[in-house]
Amino acid sequence: MLHLDDISSHERLFSWTDRLLTQVIDPLSRGETAAYLPYDWNARAFGPARPLPPAPVIVMEGVGAGRRALRPFLAELLWMELPREESWARGRRRDGAEQREFWDGWVEAERAHFADDPTRPHAGLLVRQTARGYEVTPGPERPQGSGPRCDPQ
Repeated sequence: MLHLDDISSHERLFSWTDRLLTQVIDPLSRGETAAYLPYDWNARAFGPARPLPPAPVIVMEGVGAGRRALRPFLAELLWMELPREESWARGRRRDGAEQREFWDGWVEAERAHFADDPTRPHAGLLVRQTARGYEVTPGPERPQGSGPRCDPQ
């Protein structure tokens, strides 16, 4: 599992593709263990290298995971259907008062990112939270009835 919160930073909310390619994707594409420097959002500094060994499946989660520069490296792209306002409210609750200033800047940065490089139209699968769990349906890139079968458990 790779959390993009570990790759981005206060200074580079969405300008981290070069770091991801160099520290993670390039080594993994050669069958080598990646070593990335995770960002500490409270200390505002990158920490010691964290290894990410090659694996049959590596889940990369976070806003920006489906950007055009990364799509050629993805086996599948899932889009979590959630109203932006609800997503932002969850993030604010999670991060608390310490990151209040961050969230003010994040909202505008995320809007600008998706205006320039939309992800949802390229998703093969859409994921929606329901009262009974999660529902997975084909996304815009996968017409109904094609591709792998998705049976949420």
